[in-house]
Order: sequence, then structure tokens, then C-alpha cells
Amino acid sequence: MRILAIESSCDETAAAVVEDGQHVLSSVVASQLDTHGKYGGVVPELASREHLRAIVPVVREALSRAGMTLGEVDAIAVTQGPGLVGSLLVGITYAKGLSFASGRPLIGVNHIEGHIHAVVMEALDAGEPVEYPALALVVSGGHTHLFEVKRESEYRLLGKTRDDAAGEAFDKVAKLLGFGYPGGPVIDALAPHGNPKAVRFTVAKMKGNTTDLSFSGMKTAVLRWFEARDMADEVALRKQLVRETPRPTVEQWLTVTPKTTLDLLASFQYAVVEELMRRIVSCVEEIGARTVIVSGGVACNRGLRAEAVPRRAGVRVLFPTPGLSTDNAAMIAAAAFPKLARGEFADMTLAAKASLPLA
Repeated sequence: MRILAIESSCDETAAAVVEDGQHVLSSVVASQLDTHGKYGGVVPELASREHLRAIVPVVREALSRAGMTLGEVDAIAVTQGPGLVGSLLVGITYAKGLSFASGRPLIGVNHIEGHIHAVVMEALDAGEPVEYPALALVVSGGHTHLFEVKRESEYRLLGKTRDDAAGEAFDKVAKLLGFGYPGGPVIDALAPHGNPKAVRFTVAKMKGNTTDLSFSGMKTAVLRWFEARDMADEVALRKQLVRETPRPTVEQWLTVTPKTTLDLLASFQYAVVEELMRRIVSCVEEIGARTVIVSGGVACNRGLRAEAVPRRAGVRVLFPTPGLSTDNAAMIAAAAFPKLARGEFADMTLAAKASLPLA
């Protein structure tokens, strides 16, 4: 069974064809980084316009790479939410048109479930399926959620961020210090050059659900650190580097970043990773997880990958490959496959839901 999937929840237009929920026949992603980079973040209206420009060629390319025509797919899947409503609408409207024209069933998919299925898909393809119950941490620029996955497609929300998502905190700190957007990969690349214990970050004490997370305090701590120092010239040099070189190398960043700032970046990343790891370890014990799934854009972070190792016998920790960590349509197709098998189809009333919950 082959599913053509479309993903347009934020600032990447993606399409993919996946067979039997595990074999990726094609995956195409059109990035909007160059469009939004100059603004220091995603501009929703511009994102919608870029999706409109890209969606037709991206879908055509996905079918072409899979060696298929629209009439040869068995279903059309699309991200319904959560995400930017204008961006979601572009993907949903086009998917509806494809479904109507081809007579193939339409399947709406939760974007967060897609991130979980990026790992499930690769595990199946490797012949080592995910063992349940599993703990899933979905951590990206827009999401930081912890779920108990009792079995495939059955979720219970354990905790989430109460303010900034982890990836959002990385990007905001990088922007404040003049590293441009997206800033998470830059902090990750520079963190090994600093001392992760040089700057102490206070951990937020959560009332109510202690599994919830908060990163706004860490972001504010960086702001106070910044305000206490005369960093205008240093930040100006980095902003100039970004203007002159859209994607600076680590070596170029190091020429305009003193040791004290490198120590700050290393300490900030260490604090965020430790906060995530505390929740992982606690939840693994609580639910007796046999597998830990870490997915989403921040799953590319080398600090997190280094720390997220099994700390209890019999527990596997699984990350998606980098290309399936960030937003893509292959993960949407993978999440749609169980729905196709169960006959859970949408109709032409399928609507974009900016805050669509998973559990």
C-alpha cells in the first residue's frame, strides 16, 4: 500500500511516497530558510505564500522520484495540525484536490504523531520494531511534549512545556546573541568549544504536573547575562557575518565569538538537555517504558543524542536519522498507514486545526 503525503505545517513544503508505512520511496522538502532568515524567525504570511509557490512542483517531484503517477497511489495523507493555520490550509486544500481528482481516500494526520512515526517507520524498516510501552519525546521549535505510547497509535500525554518549546528557546537565545535564524544548529555546533559548567542556570520548579517543562526562565537568564555585559560590538560583528555569509562555518563563528560567550552557549545547551533528560528518566520509570523515542528538529542536537542513552536495562533509545528529524512528509505517510489499514478516512470537510491535540 502506497501513500502520498503532504506536510506544510510551518515553513517547509514537503511531499513523500511511502510503501507499507516503512519503505520511503521518495521524500522531497522545499525549505524556506532563506525567506525567513532575514526576519529572525518564521513570518506566517510569507510562509503561506511560499507554500503556494512550492507545493505543486514538490508533489510532482515526489511522485517522479517514486516512479509513480497519482493514479498509482492508494491514499493521500496530509498534516491537519498543529501548525500555522495558513500554512496548513495550503497543504490540506491541495490534498483535497488530489483526493477528489484521483478518487483516492484522504487521511488527516497529526503533525506530532508524524514525528513519533518517523522513528517507528525506520525501526520497522530495519527489522527491529519499537517495543511497547514506549516513551516519546517530541522536541522541536514548536513542540516539547512527552507521551506514553501504550501501543501503536495509542497515546497519553505525560507532560509538555508551559511556555517556550525547547527549539524555540534555542532560536531566541541565538537571535539575542546575533547568531541569526535558525539558531539551534549554531548553538549545537559551538557548544563543544565552551565549558558547559561555566554558567549556572536555575531549574524551574513545576507546580501541579511535575512532568511539565519550562524554558522561559533559562531564556531570561541569558537575557540578564547579556544585559550585564557590553556586548554590542561583539553582536554587531556576528550580525555582519550573517549578512555577508548566509551560512557561516564554525571556524567563522569562532573568530567573532569570545570564550565567555562560548561558555554561555555550552552551559545553556547543557541546562536544556539536562532538563529534558530528567523528564525522560522519570517517565521511563513511571510507565515502565521498553523504548524511548526522541524525535523532532531538536533530536538532531548532538548534546541531546550524547546524553540520551539507556539508563535502565532493557530500554532502547531511538532517534530518527537527521533527514527525518526535521519536518518532512515521509513521517506523515508513516503515521497515516495505520489509519489506512483501519479505514479511518477524512472527507472534504477536513479543516486545519492550529492547536490539534494528540492526546
